[in-house]
Amino acid sequence: MSAIVVVTTVANRKDARSLARALVEAKLAACAQISRIESVYSWKGAVESGKEYRILFKTLDEHYPAVERAILDLHPYEVPAIHAFPMVHVSPAYAAWIEESVAV
Repeated sequence: MSAIVVVTTVANRKDARSLARALVEAKLAACAQISRIESVYSWKGAVESGKEYRILFKTLDEHYPAVERAILDLHPYEVPAIHAFPMVHVSPAYAAWIEESVAV
């Protein structure tokens, strides 16, 4: 099983905490980390910028479809950023913890 990090962004801390808690409680993610960021992006023909909160969800590759569905169902944005990257090097104990935490 491959550990991955799924990433999304939201506009405020309340939405970030709500998404993080929902996915961890549903055992779709072992944990979620929230950090404040500044984004510059193209939206509807204009370049926009603003403060956002990035959420990193630690999970397994096999859970990506369910994680994506959950984020889409709960996310306030019209087109949320949802993408993932593999954890290339993971300590065995941490990988085991992720696997145990998302076991359904």
